Amino acid sequence: MRLNGQVLILDADDTLWENNVIFERVIDDYLDWIAHPTLERAAVREILDDIERANAVSHGYGTKVFLHSLGECFEKLRERPATAAERARIEELAAALINHEVELIPGVAETLDELGSRHELMLLTKGDREEQQRKIDASGVAHHFREVHIVPEKHVEVYRGLASARMLAPESTWMIGNSPKSDIRPARAAGMNAVFIPNANTWVLEHDELDETDDRVLTLGSFRELVRHF
Repeated sequence: MRLNGQVLILDADDTLWENNVIFERVIDDYLDWIAHPTLERAAVREILDDIERANAVSHGYGTKVFLHSLGECFEKLRERPATAAERARIEELAAALINHEVELIPGVAETLDELGSRHELMLLTKGDREEQQRKIDASGVAHHFREVHIVPEKHVEVYRGLASARMLAPESTWMIGNSPKSDIRPARAAGMNAVFIPNANTWVLEHDELDETDDRVLTLGSFRELVRHF
C-alpha cells in the first residue's frame, strides 16, 4: 500500500549512514593491539561491552565516551593507567571516528530525494550534539529535512514531546530506523507507526525484542524499499 502526505521521522546513525561498523573496526584493531595474555578475545570484548553499557548510562554516547571506555578497559586489563604513548595509540586506532568520517548507506541519497518530494521529513538522532551535527553536515543530506533534532537519549517521552510540540498526529507519523531499542519500541509506545530497517552492524546495546504481531511496524530489507511504501 502506498501512503501519501505522511510525516516521516528518520534516525541517522546506521540508518542513513554507517556508524557502528566504524566502531567495530576500531574495536577489532583495539583487541588486536591489547592482546591480553590470558583472556580470550571474546572475554575482553565482553569486558569492553560492560564498560560501554555503564558509561552510556552515566555519560551518554559518542566518540569521546567511546575513547573513555577504551581507556578504562585498558586500565582494567593492565591494572595500571595508560601511558601518554598508549593513550595516543588508542586515539590513533580511533582516527576514523575522531575525524567524523561518514559513509552513506547505499541508496540513501536518491531515496531521500524521492521521499522528500511527497512527504515531510524530519531527522531524530541521539548522542553528543556537536559530534552528531558534524556528521549531519558532512553527510550532504541535511537539506532534505524540515527539522533536525539531536537528543541525549531516544525514549518514549522524546517521541511524545516531539509529537506535541510539532502537532503531529501519532497515528499518521512514522519513525524509521534500525534500532529496536531507540527507534521502534519507544515510537510505538508513543502511538506512532514505525519502519524497522535492520542493519547487521547495529550496536549490541541497541538490540531489543520486537512484537512480531504488531501490524503497525513495517520491516524492510533496505532503505531503498521505502519508496515502494511511501
